[in-house]
Amino acid sequence: METLSDTTWDVIIMGTGFCQSLLALALSRSGKKVLHMDSNQYYGGPEAAFSLDEAQEWVQEVKKDQHPFFKDASILTPQELERDSTDIEGSGTSKLASSRVYTLSLSPCFLHARAELMSALVSSKVFRQLEFMAVGSWWIHAPKDADSDNSGIGAEKILHRVPGNREDVFAASHISMKSKRTLMRLLRHITKSSEDETSHEEEDLSLPFREYLVSKFSVPQELHDPLLSLSLSQLSQQNTSASYAIPKIQRHLSSIGYLGPGFGAVVAKYGGAPEILQAACRASAVGGGVYALGTKMLDCKRRKTPEHSEHPFLVTLESEGDVQSKHVFSAWPDSAEDSKSLIEVARSINVVAGTFSSLFPIAVEGAPLPATAVLVFPGDTLGSPESPPVYLQVHSSDTGECPQQQSVVYCSVALAGPEGHSLLEVALDRLIAAETSSRVLWSLRYTQRGRFNNDQSQWPLREDESSPGAYSFPPPSLDFAFEDDTIDIVKEAWRKVVGCDRDNDFMMFDDREGTHDNDS
Repeated sequence: METLSDTTWDVIIMGTGFCQSLLALALSRSGKKVLHMDSNQYYGGPEAAFSLDEAQEWVQEVKKDQHPFFKDASILTPQELERDSTDIEGSGTSKLASSRVYTLSLSPCFLHARAELMSALVSSKVFRQLEFMAVGSWWIHAPKDADSDNSGIGAEKILHRVPGNREDVFAASHISMKSKRTLMRLLRHITKSSEDETSHEEEDLSLPFREYLVSKFSVPQELHDPLLSLSLSQLSQQNTSASYAIPKIQRHLSSIGYLGPGFGAVVAKYGGAPEILQAACRASAVGGGVYALGTKMLDCKRRKTPEHSEHPFLVTLESEGDVQSKHVFSAWPDSAEDSKSLIEVARSINVVAGTFSSLFPIAVEGAPLPATAVLVFPGDTLGSPESPPVYLQVHSSDTGECPQQQSVVYCSVALAGPEGHSLLEVALDRLIAAETSSRVLWSLRYTQRGRFNNDQSQWPLREDESSPGAYSFPPPSLDFAFEDDTIDIVKEAWRKVVGCDRDNDFMMFDDREGTHDNDS
């Protein structure tokens, strides 16, 4: 039987995270010999998705090893979560199903309709292996008070839908008419800016986002948090710049209706982002890439002798001996200097008995039923005015991640440690209290380390100065929406292998024999 060492490789890729898997896909029609490995027995690395049993095994791995991107992982069992030993009447499926029914993502994120990755999935034909569900409404937590008009959702009327277009603005009964006019003026400005790419170059976006809203448009305080939520900024208002928030709001608005009426983002069924990267790996394998899971790289040396100039890298594998390659791409090296720059976020994945049907309205006639909703809990509404916002992504069973009559709630806040997890618990409790008869059945809690898109300049594709041809990808993104900078990084890596004169070929694949292109 031919072994890995019997082949001289053009490219060795270590890890099956997003950057690595998309690079393997980009190279799948290049005629290059690609060896794609992962030390884990599963695909995805920091972007993996697990069943309940696999999640339990992963927690043990995190506890045992010094994982560069995860720590403080624990699972709360049904017994630990149960506040009442009796089943709640009307709670639907009030017990956990078998482990394999669940597909839970460590790094849940979705795609805006105008994302570069969406275009790449279409041009590479990989979209045919995927099924997408609509991301629906954004909701903002606003606790009921004496002046409330009682127009929110849930028993406590604590969540209000964030307007995303003109119709939403004028239909919102919890916003005053004066605020509506101000909001429309801002949205028109942002929409116009998206059509005129030079407009942002002419205005000063260096201000903090809150100061920009007040000084430029006199936007009242009641609208600051809803607008911040559309940008998906995980930083507080005072720490989010207009240069970050405005383009992100622009992306949100311009994506609505692009793929269909009533929505501007999608999530891949059966696991979200992990399903996309697995589809990329499958396509790479069909194109001739060789995969080796559970294969650990022990050493990588660059040989400088003339006889090794064609394949200078000698990579020692734990169980496969030595392999040779022209290029080597690996995950971010865990250096002490870079570790100080990583962001830490508290996260949890929660299986809930309940459907939260009120979170998934059909926004306009003809729109599909959404499968995901985004909830934002500003820190001051949770008793922590200085903290960043807490984000909850509620996924219905239509995503294929859980059984019917259950939901998966992903929680995140850019605040690590007990303080962060305490805020997640409060936000989740508020949601549970607002939905009659829902309750948490299972919960995975952990701290994740990585990067935010707003510091992307700090994390380029890196080439080892002492070993030209050896590259490392930046740490994983912690953003909730897939950011275009990841495609830029992958494209740069692709150029290193195929040359810089073939940019038009990036992710542009013809149909294979026997397939038909039904795209519109």
